[in-house]
Amino acid sequence: MKESYPPNIQRLIGRFLPMPVEFLTPDESVREILDAAMLERLFGKTVVRDRTSARLCVAGLWLIAGHLDECHSIAQAIETPDGSYWHAIMHRREGDYSNSKYWYRRAGDHPIFPKIFEVSKKIGGFHFAGIQNWDPFRFVDFCERAAKEKSLRQACIEIQTAEWEKLFQHCYTKATA
Repeated sequence: MKESYPPNIQRLIGRFLPMPVEFLTPDESVREILDAAMLERLFGKTVVRDRTSARLCVAGLWLIAGHLDECHSIAQAIETPDGSYWHAIMHRREGDYSNSKYWYRRAGDHPIFPKIFEVSKKIGGFHFAGIQNWDPFRFVDFCERAAKEKSLRQACIEIQTAEWEKLFQHCYTKATA
């Protein structure tokens, strides 16, 4: 990750990424750090200018720590393309693939798509051959296959981790710019 994050965020990212294909058992040790009332502690000395985007960063951190319900509560309450994007990832992670696609439609053509597309071409190669732009619906289908086919898991892990990183970086930049 290029972004320099505060220590609490760096620790969580370092501990929980890369994000596996299978759903994780929620790690309860993160509750104290990710408590909604503790944005200032999470962001440290970094000034939070956009609390909505900061809350979406928290949603992403809940997600990588395996807390789908907490991620869902935040993402669903924030009716923006970024909120819808986190919502889509959360449903994909729980295996609700059709609901994930619904939320990707709500997110629309997101600014991080070109970055994820470049990563997917390098990592996923032939799985994404013939497409000219990032297609989150195709990726949802790919993740569904990867949940069943071990040969696809590593590519899925790497792409979804890059997707998480790009969306987190996008929200963090909005929160602190």
